[in-house]
Amino acid sequence: GGSERYLEIVEEWRSRGFKFAIDDFGTGYSSLSYLTRFPLDELKIDRSFVIDLDKSEHNANLVAAIIAMARSLNLELVAEGVETRQQYGFLTEHGAAVIQGYLFSKPVPADELRPLLRERHFDYLIRQINRDLEVAV
Repeated sequence: GGSERYLEIVEEWRSRGFKFAIDDFGTGYSSLSYLTRFPLDELKIDRSFVIDLDKSEHNANLVAAIIAMARSLNLELVAEGVETRQQYGFLTEHGAAVIQGYLFSKPVPADELRPLLRERHFDYLIRQINRDLEVAV
């Protein structure tokens, strides 16, 4: 069938160094069954979950469970849409390794990108965020 051919193609591309991710996990058509049916490398948790982190304990527990599930399946987890230091703190505390969002930068035109790519720019920013979180605790 079609899915067997798809799996062959995915494995061929993976052998060449490509990685495969589920984007916007937890919304739309993404499903838990994808995690077992397809050879994946990365799970990108949808920003709607990240934004609602601090709205209820239920939302926070759900995000923590998704992170734990991804880690137990040896999937890299990317948290999208991180806007606050508190969201960053929660996600990193629970084991999310890759964080993206407005906390670090809004989308910028190419000419504004160069300063963001200079050595240590984000290292410095992350150290500052971590210091701020330690002071707040």
